Amino acid sequence: MERGFIHRLLLRRHFWRYATFSEVAELYTSRVLRMAAIHIAATFMSIYLYQLGYSVVFIGVFWACFYLFKALAGLPVAALVARIGPKHAILVSNLLYIPAMVCFALLPEYGVWLLLPTLILQGLSAGMYAIAYSIDFSKVKSMQHAGKEIAYMNMLEKITTGLSPLVGGVVAFFFGPQVTLVLAAVLFALAAAPLFKTGEPIRTGRKLSFKGFPWRLLFRQSVAQWSVGFDVFASGTVWALYTAILILGISDENDIYAKTGALLSVVLVAALVASYAFGRLIDRRKGRDLLQIGVIANSITHLLRPFVATPGSVAGLNAANEVATTAYTMPYTRAVFDNADLSGTRTTYLGILEVIANSGAAMAALTLAGVALLIGETLSLKTFFFIASGVVLLVLTARFPLYKRR
Repeated sequence: MERGFIHRLLLRRHFWRYATFSEVAELYTSRVLRMAAIHIAATFMSIYLYQLGYSVVFIGVFWACFYLFKALAGLPVAALVARIGPKHAILVSNLLYIPAMVCFALLPEYGVWLLLPTLILQGLSAGMYAIAYSIDFSKVKSMQHAGKEIAYMNMLEKITTGLSPLVGGVVAFFFGPQVTLVLAAVLFALAAAPLFKTGEPIRTGRKLSFKGFPWRLLFRQSVAQWSVGFDVFASGTVWALYTAILILGISDENDIYAKTGALLSVVLVAALVASYAFGRLIDRRKGRDLLQIGVIANSITHLLRPFVATPGSVAGLNAANEVATTAYTMPYTRAVFDNADLSGTRTTYLGILEVIANSGAAMAALTLAGVALLIGETLSLKTFFFIASGVVLLVLTARFPLYKRR
């Protein structure tokens, strides 16, 4: 039923250049199921670690190792994607996440060593998926209506990511966080199913190509891409920890997952409205202005986070940050796809961007761990967002040819 709904939605809009409607529907069905799995479980991973007794320093180091591994594996993973094709890579990626979730669920029984296979399997899965999906979507987009296409992609994701934490939180509350992790593994398996019968949008058997690579094009975006990675960790992992530890209070009870899920899900309406409105602005050649306003607004939301003290204010700030983040990520993504087209080496270009973004996220995690080690957990969680507020402004350093031409 879900696949049929997506098929009808995309068919009515008829904006796909290369892929058939059946292929697009299968791709989006897989995307929605994967996003549901990630946000049902991964949203709560840091909270789960803290509940098990691991410190903020340990959690920061764990995520730093995770992102450093993703950065190191970025180009080899991109080479594999080029060889087998993005859809087959997405299939492999979904399957790899299943044992990662199982290992993490068994952590209390078998000890900290299970974090190593969790890190490796989850890192390979996440890195492979990020590159493969970017290649797949950038290949089938329409140049004239890319803003609208990104908007609809974003809206489907926001429906999923808005509801999934609530579902995952309720399941964790009634049955425990380990059951939530197993549920996520099942969803990853379901996400792999639609891809068994899809074709590849690009020729397979390719290799990464650095001959004639447009390094100047990449360098003009590299600092901004690093900052985007830093922002992803700040808005996701660190904010979830801040809310759970300082606002809601983590205890042995599992109600923390339901409360956190509810607070994350309040952004749904704001995200949907923002995605649609911003997609239209991008197609009306307002992408550069939208990107700049979104970055500044995002910086302000980080600046306000340390002063939040109640669940109600958390919900309001979550909605504000969702709008701000959507405002800059949509035109940014549009420009990235344009750069990938201009580069002439789509897979290589997107693979290097993945390495840079993971380096930024790793630095964010190391920053959290370092500050927590120096000044303690409570103050470090507050201080981190002052740092993040400044770092995210580096996204403004991006120089995209797409916006210079307009």
